[in-house]
Amino acid sequence: MKIIKVKLNASSANYKIIIGSGIISKIPKLLRENSITFHKCLLVIDRNIPKVLIKKILKSFKKKQTIVYLFNASEINKNQLNVNKIVEILLKNNFNRNDCLISVGGGITGDVSGFASSIFKRGIKFINVPSTLLAQVDSSIGGKTGINSKYGKNLIGSFYQPSLVLSDLDFLKSLPKREIICGYGEILKHSLILNKKFFLFLDKNANKILNLKSPFIEKSIYQSCLIKKKIIEIDEKEKNLRKILNFGHTFAHAYEATLKYSRKLNHGEAVLLGIISASKFSLKKKLITKKDFKLIENHFIKFKLPMNLHNFFSNKNLREIIIFMGKDKKNNSKKINLVLLKKIGKTIFNLNFESQKIYFFIKKELTN
Repeated sequence: MKIIKVKLNASSANYKIIIGSGIISKIPKLLRENSITFHKCLLVIDRNIPKVLIKKILKSFKKKQTIVYLFNASEINKNQLNVNKIVEILLKNNFNRNDCLISVGGGITGDVSGFASSIFKRGIKFINVPSTLLAQVDSSIGGKTGINSKYGKNLIGSFYQPSLVLSDLDFLKSLPKREIICGYGEILKHSLILNKKFFLFLDKNANKILNLKSPFIEKSIYQSCLIKKKIIEIDEKEKNLRKILNFGHTFAHAYEATLKYSRKLNHGEAVLLGIISASKFSLKKKLITKKDFKLIENHFIKFKLPMNLHNFFSNKNLREIIIFMGKDKKNNSKKINLVLLKKIGKTIFNLNFESQKIYFFIKKELTN
């Protein structure tokens, strides 16, 4: 397929997002073409990536001084201990700020590697090679890095833009269907917050996208990148407009944390649950019309996307969910800050609600 390039002009850095097939066998060449030079390189690679693809990557680096660190990517391992391990490798091998760190993996690997890159000698060149659909459409773009703690998800981190993002569609062929659905959650979110036309495209073609059919998967990744690019170029540090990218995420992060980041619920599934929760809450608050809500709800039903909270939680989880929502990093008062929908393609943000109101809302959802 034809290589697709998106140029993102953030206030702190400009870089390209390159989308296509066969990219991993050309990484050093693409780095040179984008004026990224280095003497030493640390490759942080997710152990979940098939060995045949890892071999392709390492073969392309045979003439470079390369160190490989295989990372066990999981929400539980997205912590300060693993950041310290990466920094220790960089220090032990005398890396300097003109060298680079390349992350090859999903969003967890990218978040941990990006955070380590941002704090090592106050910033080393960082290249993100996202291997999951979720990372290709969301977490690899925009410079958010972060790790979890016992107090919640992504509460420790930094804004640190990559020097380059390389999204190889060949990775997607190795993913289980559950991981594709996980990434689709972020694609759907992008359409709901800013582009109804894109939502209608998804509503017509979601099965083809979920089955990685060309050109539908390429168009979905490209459109998602364009939406995120547009937002980040206006508001890189999440002072204003970028907050809309958190649609559904205040619920989602609390759902994940309540289940202690277990495999029972992955991030993308939590986002899908968060999207439907935020959409229902938007309807409850009379912000969105019933017609628009039904379009969203029917999309979930039609494509069998996770939407029922009671499949994951019971009333005994309620208090913990609310506690984690209260600790969300977007809150600036004792109330819970939410991004909600006014209509498909338009959001309203900086809305604060008493935790008790959300408590009873979720309680009702658990009984439906």
